[in-house]
Amino acid sequence: MKLSEFDFELPEDLIAVRPARPRTSAKLLVANGAQTQDRVVRDLVDVLRAGDRLVLNDTKVIPARLFGTRTRETTSGDGIAKIEVTLLEPQADGTWAALVKPLRKVKEGEEIVFSPELRATFVRREDTTGYLQFNLTGDDFDAALNAAGAMPLPPYIAAKRAADAQDLTDYQTVWAQNAGAVAAPTASLHFEQWLLDDLAAMGVTFTHVTLHVGAGTFLPVKVDDVSDHKMHAEWGHVSAQAVAEIEATKAAGGRVIPVGTTALRLIESAAAGGALAPWEGETDIFITPGFEFQIADGLMTNFHLPKSTLMMLVSALMGVERIREIYAHAIENEYRFFSYGDSSILLP
Repeated sequence: MKLSEFDFELPEDLIAVRPARPRTSAKLLVANGAQTQDRVVRDLVDVLRAGDRLVLNDTKVIPARLFGTRTRETTSGDGIAKIEVTLLEPQADGTWAALVKPLRKVKEGEEIVFSPELRATFVRREDTTGYLQFNLTGDDFDAALNAAGAMPLPPYIAAKRAADAQDLTDYQTVWAQNAGAVAAPTASLHFEQWLLDDLAAMGVTFTHVTLHVGAGTFLPVKVDDVSDHKMHAEWGHVSAQAVAEIEATKAAGGRVIPVGTTALRLIESAAAGGALAPWEGETDIFITPGFEFQIADGLMTNFHLPKSTLMMLVSALMGVERIREIYAHAIENEYRFFSYGDSSILLP
């Protein structure tokens, strides 16, 4: 398939830079087969039914964007230079992989100071990635990072405004538990606790899985032939309890609906052997039209970037032509797009 098949024109003013308030007031496009309805997220109590199971990604976004200084040598003596770091993922050797600006000017062994409590030594560079050794570990590191760091907003929001204190809440799900993501599972940002409670009261159940969303989720596809694209890898975990819950729902005839593409990619990775099984490790599953879904009966998801791997995923679920119709409807009806935008529930 060609990359151009997943392209569309999006008006710039439909890119959301702040979420709807309250969260549950965001628009919800309900695509049930060939039918399309315009609802809002709080209407999930009317859209879902008893026996449905929502699969929730309980990853927690870390405030991975850091601004610091380093001391550099100049012709007139030492000077102070500003530096920007976005943490990507911890490594087995104790370092952190990171995007560093400006990477080419930092020397191995240099110290970067982010706050009175938090600093790091630049260990090495590999291609476009830098590796940092922080002065703190464990809870001390988490506390210092929470104090010094900012939320790593997606590039299309960061280009329009800087992250602020409000994003510490806005860019986190209400059930976030396991720290490690540098991007939010954004479909999940629409939920508030009262809505979860109301859904539970009507017979909807929930299963938690963990996929630490990486910055690679924003990487553009640069090949014309989609089959040549190499997916980024992300760490995930599906517990034995999660497997048992999902299998019980399937056996009872209920629908399993992941909230977000990350939850969907994870459970389909765990079922890649033909049956769902407990799973832990890195997944680089690439879902394109023609993919045979083993577990997901639907998907709740936001509206995605043109020519992205996530456009390919939703096209695999609903069909390329149907997704074109859905996105044309969303644009015509001024749905807000991307991470802080409106939502959809896709039921093939």
